[in-house]
Amino acid sequence: MLWKGKQMKGLIASLVLFLAAISVLSESASAVSSETNTSSDHQLLKIESLTSHEEMTSLLDKLDQQADHISVDVIGESVKGRELYLVEVGKDDSNTNKPTILFLTQQHGNEALVTESALEIIQEFSTTNKRVKHLLDHVNILIVPRLNPDGAQGDVDWDTSNLYRDGVQTRNNANGINLNRTHNSLSQPETRALHKNVLQKYDIDYAIDFHHQIANRATADGELVTGAILFPTNENVQEKVLDDSKKIGAVVYNAISDEDYSNLARYASDNTYTSIARNNFAANYDIPTLLFENRGLSDSINKSSILEQRDSDRLIEQGKDAMMAVIEAAADGSIETADTSVWESLPEQYTIE
Repeated sequence: MLWKGKQMKGLIASLVLFLAAISVLSESASAVSSETNTSSDHQLLKIESLTSHEEMTSLLDKLDQQADHISVDVIGESVKGRELYLVEVGKDDSNTNKPTILFLTQQHGNEALVTESALEIIQEFSTTNKRVKHLLDHVNILIVPRLNPDGAQGDVDWDTSNLYRDGVQTRNNANGINLNRTHNSLSQPETRALHKNVLQKYDIDYAIDFHHQIANRATADGELVTGAILFPTNENVQEKVLDDSKKIGAVVYNAISDEDYSNLARYASDNTYTSIARNNFAANYDIPTLLFENRGLSDSINKSSILEQRDSDRLIEQGKDAMMAVIEAAADGSIETADTSVWESLPEQYTIE
């Protein structure tokens, strides 16, 4: 009995030590997990993961040389002398029946992922596979992949110390001007170049003005939106132009609303000013135009507006899918019969405080 008692005490002591060791290991693993999740879940968008102006220039030059159906032109310069590019994909003036689409990105330098989407589209269309050839037989594509390169580089002549990340990228251009308020005055070299060498030069059938909005907007169910869309809201826009603008939105919504990454909403604005692109293009050039706002900024006054790195891939994919959907619908003509009733059920977003 004495031996058994000692044996039992030994077993109990071993069990206690074992459980203590397990507890320490568990706490350690939990701490590592918590630290990892914090790093992963709250890491702001990495600027080094984005395509710089120099990298974009090199990429576009390469694609211009290797693909006969891609033409890259410099349409002007920014305040700081950086090139402003227009990429023409499959442009064929001999076929007047081919619709022409314009994609405009990064009027605001802190709205970067839509430019990444545009660059992926350009790279995809630089190939000569059967699908690309078929699409380019039926549609022309114009892409201005970054209208505000100075803001995108954070190379500006105004105080950015009030921004959360000290102006690593800025909404306004080097002069401190919001380009998307200068489409009437054309006071800035970037918008002058866009109007003179793109909008006034080409016969454009459809346009999408791609932006980003703050990161903390949601639909009524509390789910954060991944993007928001809106048609022109100026009273002088012709009825057909307005209807065709809504058709662009219907095509985009139907293409991506069922994707796992997507929660689209209606952008809430009744702004009638033609100083902004969506109203200006539609009212002054009769170009059906959609505003597309991806989620999240790269730098802002408020941290809640800034995108987390974990969301970047799906938002780049969302922008690319929106572009491709409109290209395909314009190519096969289905955009002309798109059902605009989706706008009646599209939820409006609200800002989470």
